[in-house]
Amino acid sequence: MTLPVLICDDSAMARKQMARSLPGDWDVAISFASNGIEAVAAVKAGQGDILFLDLNMPEMDGYEVLEAIRRDDLPTMVIVVSGDIQQPAYERVKALGAMDFIRKPANAEKISEILQRYGVVETPLAQSEDELHRFDGIHVELHEMMQEVVNIAMGEAGSRLSRMLDTFVELPVPKVRTLEFAQLPQQIAAHRYASLSGVTEGFTGNQITGEAILLIDEQSFSRLFNLFKYDQGLRKVSDLEVLMDLSSVITGACLQNIANQLDLQLSYSHPVMLGRKLSAQRLLRGNANKQQVLAVEVNYAIPEHGVECDLIIVFTEDSIDELRSRAGLL
Repeated sequence: MTLPVLICDDSAMARKQMARSLPGDWDVAISFASNGIEAVAAVKAGQGDILFLDLNMPEMDGYEVLEAIRRDDLPTMVIVVSGDIQQPAYERVKALGAMDFIRKPANAEKISEILQRYGVVETPLAQSEDELHRFDGIHVELHEMMQEVVNIAMGEAGSRLSRMLDTFVELPVPKVRTLEFAQLPQQIAAHRYASLSGVTEGFTGNQITGEAILLIDEQSFSRLFNLFKYDQGLRKVSDLEVLMDLSSVITGACLQNIANQLDLQLSYSHPVMLGRKLSAQRLLRGNANKQQVLAVEVNYAIPEHGVECDLIIVFTEDSIDELRSRAGLL
């Protein structure tokens, strides 16, 4: 009997990768949902005996979907597929009834192993070329590709920060924009703060150039300083050291993961402090820069301690064509 399988993710790229990672010669009817509201409706309609579920989505996230499935006793087996690989995230989804957890990007071997372990498939096979071509119609735009790539990368960075500070880090859906660099200060979440500190790190390679800018407001900076638990018995820790430590965890992990996903060989500049206790406009100094850029923003938050920081990855105008070509390969 044909098995209804539902793939829920706000990213077209992630839905396509997931579909292409399922076992071959498997009698299934595959449906797609782009948010949690659609997923719950599809399960209720009998389209998701097995649900592959993302966590970070707008409108209704994966946690809320799991809560709805439990509350309404919906008949589905849930496998979470997420870039958020923090231990608290894993424990929370398991407590909400998820059958298993797969780290993004989707991995055919891991998926087959889980399905075989739970008796869903007996002897998993790889999909044939004809089977893979079923999903050629799922077109991935540049913005969607970059949103998903950074979504996975920020999960790696968030996990590192979570382990270092022993706390849960909230990871929102990345925001992707094409705009003039001069417009950037007014578009980012950090613009609402009058007093910010910032550090930037440049990168280049494979015809792609840009910079990663990390901004943090003054209150969050003070709280983060306490979270890092510096031992100042021997010497005073400078503001620059705090920013560099935060940048090495968040920016370094994020850029390296992006490079791995897009098969890039990037060189990185040494992090440079943009300034302390300044507005976003003054830190970014973008008033006269009319260059079109592709900017991806991630707003990390540690709700338990009232800490927020903004990571903005900016790709130059000359990099956009190369990024588009790589989007077509994914």
